Amino acid sequence: MSLDTHRHKKQLGQHFLSSPGVVDKIIRAINPKPGEFIVEIGPGAGALTFPLLRAHGELTVIEFDRDLVEPLAIEGAKHGRLTIIHRDVLQVDVGRLAQGHDIEGPLRLVGNLPYNISTPILFHVMAHAEAVRDMHFMLQKEVVDRMAAPPGSKTYGRLSVMLQAVCQVVPLFDVPPGAFTPPPKVDSAVVRLLPKPRSVLGIQNPAVFERVVAAGFQQRRKTLRNALSTVCSTTTLAAVGIDPGTRAEQVPVAAWVALANHVAATAIP
Repeated sequence: MSLDTHRHKKQLGQHFLSSPGVVDKIIRAINPKPGEFIVEIGPGAGALTFPLLRAHGELTVIEFDRDLVEPLAIEGAKHGRLTIIHRDVLQVDVGRLAQGHDIEGPLRLVGNLPYNISTPILFHVMAHAEAVRDMHFMLQKEVVDRMAAPPGSKTYGRLSVMLQAVCQVVPLFDVPPGAFTPPPKVDSAVVRLLPKPRSVLGIQNPAVFERVVAAGFQQRRKTLRNALSTVCSTTTLAAVGIDPGTRAEQVPVAAWVALANHVAATAIP
């Protein structure tokens, strides 16, 4: 099998980028430099992989589809040094990828993420954000809008809070369906994620933070007094300056961090 004859697998959410113009914009946004360790998630047919490999000389990719591994290796050898990790990215310890490599600084992540599992992938890589310098991802535009949404907006939710607490979210540009093969039924967008330094994160217990935010947004129409009744008291909410009568989408990221830290600090061992 070659990359040209590969049949797209709907169950894997495969929509391969096929626009050279969009590829060029992504590579310019990444702006790869010598000595950096760059990892691509889901290279697919290599539309971004091979131009990036030519520009950088070396690239590591994570590909789940076994039918693509050999064709990627054969074509990749023509453009540079390509290392292929044949695994589900959700099973890859991203934080350990750079071990054993002679690189400058933390790793950089790129990819046209499979739309059907993009949110789990985002949460997975966020857990390893400390080892990452930046990320450039192609995602469904609706997902990018949610990632960057401000408090009080209709699209502000759990994903917004969880990502903005850890990263600066920078939407870069939109991509129409015609830039892919086969074309998806939705618009796409490229986003840049810049992990915040540990010194400014402020999250004392990531597991508690995740639990508090998930509970708050589980039933968006409820006030926090009711939505968080199994997590904390109204006294705890008031202690960090949150009105128990407000709803989750009105609470800024910093307040969610403060609330989770208070819950973590006052929990019974």
